[in-house]
Amino acid sequence: MALKTGASFVKLNAFRRAARAIDVKSSDVRKRSITNIVKWLLSTRTRPETAQNGGGKIAEFPGARAPYVSEMKFFNETSYEPIPIYRVMDNNGQIIDKNEEPNLDKATLINMYKTMVQLSHMDKILYESQRQGRISFYMTNYGEEGIHIGSASALSPKDLVFSQYREVGVFLYRGMTVTELVNQCYGNCEDPGKGRQMPVHYGSKHHNMVTISSPLGTQMPQAVGAAYAYKRVPNNDRCVICYFGDGAASEGDAHAAFNFAATLDCPVIMLCRNNGYAISTPTSEQYRGDGIASRGPALGLHTLRVDGTDTLAVHNAVKRARDFTVANNKPVLIEAMAYRVGHHSTSDDSSAYRSVEEIQKWTKDESPLQKFKLYLEHKGYWDAETEKAWSKEARDTVVRTMQEAEKKKKPNWKEMLEDVYYEMPPRLQKQMKQMEEHLKKYPEHYPLNQHESD
Repeated sequence: MALKTGASFVKLNAFRRAARAIDVKSSDVRKRSITNIVKWLLSTRTRPETAQNGGGKIAEFPGARAPYVSEMKFFNETSYEPIPIYRVMDNNGQIIDKNEEPNLDKATLINMYKTMVQLSHMDKILYESQRQGRISFYMTNYGEEGIHIGSASALSPKDLVFSQYREVGVFLYRGMTVTELVNQCYGNCEDPGKGRQMPVHYGSKHHNMVTISSPLGTQMPQAVGAAYAYKRVPNNDRCVICYFGDGAASEGDAHAAFNFAATLDCPVIMLCRNNGYAISTPTSEQYRGDGIASRGPALGLHTLRVDGTDTLAVHNAVKRARDFTVANNKPVLIEAMAYRVGHHSTSDDSSAYRSVEEIQKWTKDESPLQKFKLYLEHKGYWDAETEKAWSKEARDTVVRTMQEAEKKKKPNWKEMLEDVYYEMPPRLQKQMKQMEEHLKKYPEHYPLNQHESD
């Protein structure tokens, strides 16, 4: 029997499966069953549809479920309402809705603010240290302190962190000391990375912080992979958080990470710091849609957009995201809106592509530190005298630590070739021997007295 024109291959395959499934001895019953299947195949329905809202048709293609329409229309970034920005405080540190104020005790709130102030002083002093030639590189975090501390305070210490290179506040809040961070920037013998990394490329296995790498976006699929591993652990109660910037979101790794996170149902929080610039490229030249958050629903991620200058709002958003992702083994995308007040790094001069007035606006009206300080003052937890005392202590800590760090010796040069293989292969042993002979021959060119000896 020939199939009616327009009958789909889907129906043909269904017919074959149904025919094979009929296993009855009565030929009469068998004929009637096949006849019913053939009638269904020859029906005029060539696409699966279901009724909705009193007769409207919803297409159920494998790739999408959507209503049929008879009017053709383009959809673009203006076709939808922008994803709203969640906030808890106004610019004066006043709570907008008391129901949204997080239940954090006094000690926790003060610790959060102290860490933000400590970070600010560390940024200022180490940036100046680079300008004086004492370290090779540095990146400040001005304007984004609220994202660091708000998110870190909402995580469990056992959660795994993949950061980019502008999240040092997260390291501080999770327990890394100023001494450990400064030692890394100076690359001395007490640097956990043994001087192999650029400054600000921190890492700490003890604090569940994966070491930072420079290439943009590489940490994103890695974070999803780690989250997938957690998912496979029975009764998992950990999640992964991955920090990245708006610039990194333009990398191919970002799109792959979002898609894997969604399709594999991974307990990962993808937190984007949208600070307006990818080095010198403004967001207006990076994308045309509704920021980074709009990519979440498109790819199947639960999504939030939050005011990144509002520390309490970031805390609430990450806490809600963590609760959800651990309970459901599903990913969450958070876009934290902020502004990068400082230069991209010590290799950048942002005055070449933005005005002083633009920077001053965000420094004056949208400072995360100022908002949080006012909030603490409203609650009676902080005052001018306390501010002055802690500011001095925080600054003195960094200065003292920096002076100690630069007096320490550099790692032994042999560290360059170690820690890669369990047993050093012959080719590296050969290089080690050649280097030893070279140093003995030209000792005047190498200040080995500044390095640790064997």
